[in-house]
Amino acid sequence: MRTARIAPLVLVLTSALAVGVEAQFGRGGFFGTRVASERDYDGRFHYCRVVYQPAFDGTGGNWTTDYPRADANMSIRLSELTKVDVSFRSGQPNHLLVRPSGDELFQCPLVILSAPGRALIDGPDIPGLREYLLKGGMLWADDSWGTYQWLHWVEQLRKVLPASEYPIFDVPLDHPLFHTQFTVTEIPQIPNIGFWLRSGGGTSEQGSDSAEPYVRGIADDRGRLMVLMTHNTDIQDSWEREGDDPSYFYAFSPRGYAFGINAILYALTH
Repeated sequence: MRTARIAPLVLVLTSALAVGVEAQFGRGGFFGTRVASERDYDGRFHYCRVVYQPAFDGTGGNWTTDYPRADANMSIRLSELTKVDVSFRSGQPNHLLVRPSGDELFQCPLVILSAPGRALIDGPDIPGLREYLLKGGMLWADDSWGTYQWLHWVEQLRKVLPASEYPIFDVPLDHPLFHTQFTVTEIPQIPNIGFWLRSGGGTSEQGSDSAEPYVRGIADDRGRLMVLMTHNTDIQDSWEREGDDPSYFYAFSPRGYAFGINAILYALTH
């Protein structure tokens, strides 16, 4: 696949920004919390969001963070900017909710877990998620901030993939993930729009404890990324909030979409 620059992406997204505000409210209602079933899958790409139990000692958001607009908006942009056959139903993106231990998980090459600093992975979720990852699935955990949320998430993840067998590493910028379609030359730190507006343009939601964004991963024995983790950044907010504020859009949405589309294409091709 030919590598593209991020700059032209700004023009493509900007062309839709004028109608984006109205369109997002049209598709911005709560799409329900019914977990996906076999009849929901049609062989096309579905944005699959993990529904998890909240941990009593977790912090941050929860599985609904950025839902459902991030899911819908990314599905639409993916269909516009790539040749991926994205699932739509009645004119709306057919994005789905999946459980860590559910059979529906295996219909998704990529599942996205939001706010991992709040997640509890326990009971049947542990073998279910492990089987999914080892059989070729990919988990992307996004929107965790600071030391506490990171350590909490790693503790949950280690129930599934033990540290002795599956080390966590920093994904280098020359990794194929950063070059699947768009050339991503830096790790974007994307704050939620509320923090950005309140702070007058700040990007580190927890000050010095979240000053540097990271892209970390866990690979299988063939080098394929099984787990992708974007820490000290909220990539999904750049999709969810693309039509809410023009300044926020220009600052973050093109870079957020470039990274997200690369990640999805990597999962679909590895």
